Amino acid sequence: MNVEKRIIATWALIGLTTMAMLWSGVAARVMAAESHGILEDFHAKETDGFPVNWKNENGRNEARAREAYKVQAEQDRGFLAVRNADQRIKNKKIEWDPKANPVLTWRWRLHKAPAGADPIAVIYVALDTDLLFIPVFTKYIWSGTKPEGAVTEGGMFSGSEIVVQSGLTATEWVEERVNVYEDFKRIHKHEPAEKAWGISLFAGPGVDVDFGPIAVSAQ
Repeated sequence: MNVEKRIIATWALIGLTTMAMLWSGVAARVMAAESHGILEDFHAKETDGFPVNWKNENGRNEARAREAYKVQAEQDRGFLAVRNADQRIKNKKIEWDPKANPVLTWRWRLHKAPAGADPIAVIYVALDTDLLFIPVFTKYIWSGTKPEGAVTEGGMFSGSEIVVQSGLTATEWVEERVNVYEDFKRIHKHEPAEKAWGISLFAGPGVDVDFGPIAVSAQ
């Protein structure tokens, strides 16, 4: 092989190596995107500040729900400010594969809660529905009376509760991380649906609390 051919071959090898590295980087980013996703970042809001795609759980007191739940921002980070709600809002459009991405993370911040408040705030995670298409959910709660780690089994119309935060003292942002897939199997004794049904949020009477972005990941 003459010098010219060797140079061409060398540059061709360099080009192929560079392309392989680029494709490897793209593949890594795709895999990362598939293994982690933001379910709600609390940036999109309606004209009155109510979060887009959310609705009052029971269809009553809609005006109160829209007054209690407001999307706000802090250092360009969106969050949901909840003030004296005493009712739940839901988003059925939040869905993901809980087996592939079992870890749910979020943050919340308590400003105030009355003595004896229980629960203070709740994230309801529904990974399935029953035969009547009623959501089968697990409640991750901030309790004013029960210790962290306490589990209360639910009934036909109430989900099982897991206390992930406890206390009435105002705090800065608190990060939570739970494995909703494993919790669901342990509590409900069967596999969830292939796609999660949705998420609901609740804050009690007299409670001022903020919910930050909600995300899922593989681990």
